[in-house]
Amino acid sequence: MTTKLDGGCLCGSVKFSLDDSFSAFYQCHCRQCQQLTGSAFASNLFTDPENIEWTKGSDSIKNYEHPSREFSKSFCTSCGSAVPFLNKSRSSLIVPAGSLNNFPEIRPQANIFTSEEACWLKPGKGAKEFKAFPE
Repeated sequence: MTTKLDGGCLCGSVKFSLDDSFSAFYQCHCRQCQQLTGSAFASNLFTDPENIEWTKGSDSIKNYEHPSREFSKSFCTSCGSAVPFLNKSRSSLIVPAGSLNNFPEIRPQANIFTSEEACWLKPGKGAKEFKAFPE
C-alpha cells in the first residue's frame, strides 16, 4: 500500500493529500526557478496528474503560465505559498517539496540547469550557521 502524504500553504487556506508515488525529484537551478521561488533553486517532485486530492481551498489557488516558455507556477492567493500544479503539457503534476508536511520516500535525484546556478549559492554554504536569527 502506498503511503499518503499531505501538504498545503503557509496560512492553511490550501490543503491537499496525495500518494507517495513520485517519478522524479529535481532541484532546478535555472534563472526562471530562481525568480519564481526567490531562492537559489526550486525543489520539485513529479507525479501523475491525477495523484492529488484537494482537501481545502482549491478556489484559493492562482495559476501562472509563462506565455512563451515551458514553465508555470501555482500559489495560494492569501499567502503566496507555492502549491502543486500541472505542467504546461498537462503530463505531470509538479509538487513543490516545501509544500509537503511529510518527507517523501524519494530523495533528490539531480541538480538541473546548474550552469545558471545563483552566484550566492556556493559562498552561502560556507557562511556562519545559526539555529535562529543571528543576535
